[in-house]
Amino acid sequence: MLFQILRETGKDKTVRIVRGWIFVFLAGAMLTGNSYGQDRSQTRSMVISRNGIVAAESPLAAQAGVHILEHGGNAVDAAIATNAMMGVVEPMMNGIGGDLFAIVYDAKANKLYGLNASGWAPKGLTIEYLQKQGIRSMPQQGVNAITVPGVVDGWQKLADKFGRKKLAEDLAAAIRTAQDGFPVPEWTAAYWAASADYLRMDDAATKTYLPGDHAPKVGEVFRNPDLAWSLEQIAQHGRDAFYKSEIATKILESMKRHGGPMVEADLADFSSEFVEPISTTYRDWTVYELPPNVQGLAALEMLNIMETFPLGQKDWGFGSTNALHAMIEAKKLAYSDLLKYIGDPRKQKLPVGTLLSKEWAAQRAKQIDADHANCDVAAGEIPAGNDTTYLSVVDREGNMVSLIQSNYESFGSGVVAAGTGFALHDRGGLFSLDPASPNALAGRRRPLHTIIPAFAQKGDTRVAFGIMGGWNQSQAHAQFMANLADFKMNIQAAMEAPRFTKRSFSGCDVTMENRVAQKVRDELTARGHKIELKGMFTSGVGGGQAVMRDFATGVNYGASDPRKDGQAVAELP
Repeated sequence: MLFQILRETGKDKTVRIVRGWIFVFLAGAMLTGNSYGQDRSQTRSMVISRNGIVAAESPLAAQAGVHILEHGGNAVDAAIATNAMMGVVEPMMNGIGGDLFAIVYDAKANKLYGLNASGWAPKGLTIEYLQKQGIRSMPQQGVNAITVPGVVDGWQKLADKFGRKKLAEDLAAAIRTAQDGFPVPEWTAAYWAASADYLRMDDAATKTYLPGDHAPKVGEVFRNPDLAWSLEQIAQHGRDAFYKSEIATKILESMKRHGGPMVEADLADFSSEFVEPISTTYRDWTVYELPPNVQGLAALEMLNIMETFPLGQKDWGFGSTNALHAMIEAKKLAYSDLLKYIGDPRKQKLPVGTLLSKEWAAQRAKQIDADHANCDVAAGEIPAGNDTTYLSVVDREGNMVSLIQSNYESFGSGVVAAGTGFALHDRGGLFSLDPASPNALAGRRRPLHTIIPAFAQKGDTRVAFGIMGGWNQSQAHAQFMANLADFKMNIQAAMEAPRFTKRSFSGCDVTMENRVAQKVRDELTARGHKIELKGMFTSGVGGGQAVMRDFATGVNYGASDPRKDGQAVAELP
């Protein structure tokens, strides 16, 4: 038909008609979803580059890391720079008053390193100490919930072992931003407003974080010159500035003013440590987490249990009733074991090998009823004998960092040492006051930790990933890996896909996003699950980041969760 029209018209009309037909053809192509367009459920594309990529929950933080890559730094330098900036721009979630964990992949050596930079309880913070004050449950805020912050020592350990830049260079952007200020983004403004009354419980916290006696609103410029000073001290003098010098002095003055047990030696004696990651296989992937005192073991046990079910096969596809039921029940089993058996591994023997074994998972999987949710899951019997930042980096050479850091709850303990510009975390709130528990409070012991970085590999592919959010993390890691291994998603789709979370350790309650089909939710309810429904992309199921390296092609990929304000940013050539 087109050729007949062309023969019967003049040149100008021909041009107009051809243009019109091309427009109709292209429009039809986009609507029908052929090669001219895409029909997909994910909201963002992966960032793809032959150079480095930083994925973080703040664009400013990701850009700070990329700037370091573009000026000769490696993935570790970029991770430190990104983390430091996150402490400036999202102070309720993280900062130098909290703890840090990291997994580093050294591409040249083809080796993984784990770093545990979680602090211990002050020597005088014991069960007996609290009982003498009439305290019968572990405090969740205030001075008795404060453990030694591990972040700064962790930065120093990472920089000394892997970095190419001086710590001062890695911290420069964060220092400048704290001094000059930044406009507060949407998620951060919401978190800040929710914590305003909490901050008013401490004079220094009020002065630091509530300028004009209110939480900064969206777009309002916030400055923190005290934090700029603290970071400058660390840049000039390294970790000793925090643990032995002027910052330490201010922290100890605050402890004395609030009547806390922390003393000079608690800070000065602290050191983070390199640890060997633990792992399991899941389908054709190997998945790595850090060993206790973190909850990563629960992610691996959960994956082992899930592997006994045909996820991804007929009637077990993504978002199906069968798949979700099995995953939720696997979560309950793995977490019950975590709570009973895991704490600080120093000076006590923990059954890590048993809990990681495929035999244990097969035994636990038998406890799952295909038709009914278990509302009272008990830990297995072994025979004798919510507030965090996550970031990931890959550099052009293939070095990778999976790093997570946290104040624990929003603004941590609520205590700010005057003149320092940062909140001290409340990680001690996770201790148990049961003397028989492996997680029992004791001086110089580290509590069971929620924050976990993760890493996975298959053939020439390596993925550094993490999804934050308190007790959400292990179950979110397991879901992310199932999305990759069972449901064949790319890392961005796997990060965005609707998730469930169960933060409690008992009952049949479970939270999920409303993108899970109504029919599936009805069928889960019929099996006994009590569903709390959230929006399409809720912060209640955590937010994450991921980077991936294909060593066969030398190409890097980045993904950033729309449940956060961040992005994955590629380094310019």
